[in-house]
Amino acid sequence: MKAEDLALIADEIRRCQLCPLHRGRIKAVPGEGSSNAKLIFIGEAPGAEEDRQGRPFVGAAGKLLNDAMAGAGIRREDVFITNVIKCRPPGNREPKPEEVEACQIYLKRQMDIINPRFVCLLGNTAIKALLGSPRPGMRGKSFEKNGRIYFPTIHPAAAIYNPRLKLVLEIHLSRLKGLLDSQS
Repeated sequence: MKAEDLALIADEIRRCQLCPLHRGRIKAVPGEGSSNAKLIFIGEAPGAEEDRQGRPFVGAAGKLLNDAMAGAGIRREDVFITNVIKCRPPGNREPKPEEVEACQIYLKRQMDIINPRFVCLLGNTAIKALLGSPRPGMRGKSFEKNGRIYFPTIHPAAAIYNPRLKLVLEIHLSRLKGLLDSQS
């Protein structure tokens, strides 16, 4: 039932016209993964490769995320991965508040269906959308809110521009894996 409900939302997202971003997309990117995931990863928005394939985190940032997840012992097939925004903003610019607001209905419904215990927020846009403005020192730490544990970290794309941040992401995901294991 959960998988079917997620598929219905994915179809809605692919037909969505709630904001102007639908005009420039090749493919909307609803998200993918296990409908029974205990952990959901939420990024900012699709990039160029994601827009072409209609899948989240399949470009360079996705490779970094996959590597960091594998290094921490988190299997991609066990989690659900999505973005705050389901269509690529022009030039990979930061999503506008009205675009975030338009997509919130889909993200909220996905989270309600999956009902993950853990939510890993990848970067400022995801942090703002689910926890409010980022605060210094919050990345790499867990926060409980409405029965879920939120774990903000850097967006993998940041490590593309600053390779030293790759280690930060790896450390954070190892810490997240420790939290997952302690709750199992």
